[in-house]
Amino acid sequence: MKLGVFTVLFSEKPFEEMLDYVKEAGLDAVEIGTGGYPGTAHCDPDLLLEDEGKLRAFKKAVEDRGLTISGLSCHGNPLTPDAAFAKASHETFVKTVQLAEKLEVPVVNCFSGTPGDHDGAKYPNWPVAPWPNEFREVLKWQWQEKIIPYWKEWGRYAADHHVKVALELHGGFSVHTPGTLLKLREAVGEVIGANLDPSHLWWQGIDPVAAIKILGRAGAIHHFHAKDTYLDQDQINMHGLTDMTSYADLQERAWIFRTVGYGHDMKVWTDIISALRMTGYDYVVSIEHEDALLSIEEGFHKAVQNLKPIIMKEELTDMWWV
Repeated sequence: MKLGVFTVLFSEKPFEEMLDYVKEAGLDAVEIGTGGYPGTAHCDPDLLLEDEGKLRAFKKAVEDRGLTISGLSCHGNPLTPDAAFAKASHETFVKTVQLAEKLEVPVVNCFSGTPGDHDGAKYPNWPVAPWPNEFREVLKWQWQEKIIPYWKEWGRYAADHHVKVALELHGGFSVHTPGTLLKLREAVGEVIGANLDPSHLWWQGIDPVAAIKILGRAGAIHHFHAKDTYLDQDQINMHGLTDMTSYADLQERAWIFRTVGYGHDMKVWTDIISALRMTGYDYVVSIEHEDALLSIEEGFHKAVQNLKPIIMKEELTDMWWV
């Protein structure tokens, strides 16, 4: 395994300064945003795709520091009824796949997207209740008419470019659980997998270790985010887990994102890392820091300090005691 970071939190740093900072922290890999919600602070696909010299310099800057790129991330919503945003999200995804192939990066991270409830819809619709029955009709229409057709076509495109698609299981998007990920994977193929982030599982009531076992046995974990969540039972009792309170209103929220070790203890995290290895995931553990109680630097370094001792870096050997 390698320890990396999603570099969007260092967007204020120039690209090479960011790489130096990550290397000095003792990390092995970087996950880099290429547009959409993550932005293009460190990587603009348009610039790199049109200029081979800039592309080579970009790749060399990473390699010269002994780092690897774990994934290119272009989270957006290509299925939203907002035509302009859907078009931008789709075009960013396509360019990111092209760039990943050129950089020999095996994974593109993104969201599945969320359609509306009919062709004339104005906003995305995320049904999470089976009754009244029209919600199930909405869900059926979304999957049959929008989600599966889109990803059949563009999953094939990614596979043709030797790139895997890692969908982050994130609330508000159609693929947000192990079950919905496997449903899409069955329809589209093995190019589809998870960018598994425990922080989005805990608040849905999903045990990340169990999710890792479910998806890992299917070979369906393509990338991994290390981020924690604190669950406030008093506020859960008030708002439930599908809490719409602003992320900025920390004291009133049912749950908030935390840096690794500040939502769940390190025994939980050692179980997560062990489950990853047990099910065959020996790729990058990419730190994502969205902890509103800690600065960028402090939250990042605390995650590094907590994860370094538990990452399993050495190759597996034969069972010498058997």
